[in-house]
Amino acid sequence: MRFAVRYYTKTGNTKRLAEAISKELGVEALPISEPVDEQVDFLFMGNSYYAFDIDPEVKKFVSSLDKEKVGKIVNFGSAAMLNSTYKKVKAVADKAGIAMDEKEFHCKGEFKGIHKGRPNENDLKEAVEFAKQYK
Repeated sequence: MRFAVRYYTKTGNTKRLAEAISKELGVEALPISEPVDEQVDFLFMGNSYYAFDIDPEVKKFVSSLDKEKVGKIVNFGSAAMLNSTYKKVKAVADKAGIAMDEKEFHCKGEFKGIHKGRPNENDLKEAVEFAKQYK
């Protein structure tokens, strides 16, 4: 299997998850400012909610993906208040003609003192366990 890991973060929480996942998969975690130029079976896409939606940069990145290069998007992320961004990312991926894996990883993330210390070591271990199922 061929993997890529991209993430968007404002707090650093999703970057920490991306780095744990990428280490397990043997690839580098890169911000969404780096395009996916290589052929991949799974693109692990890290993101979160900002003002009750995914960031416009995430939408732009997913829309720009080459459906001939990306097999499926695997969604992951963290958030303080809301949970899964799956439906929001899937709506953009559907328009781009890229499949979304049904499974995703999500955990709490610290924001302005809420969920202090999250993602924590246990969250990172769970993210690694989640990634292992794709190997």
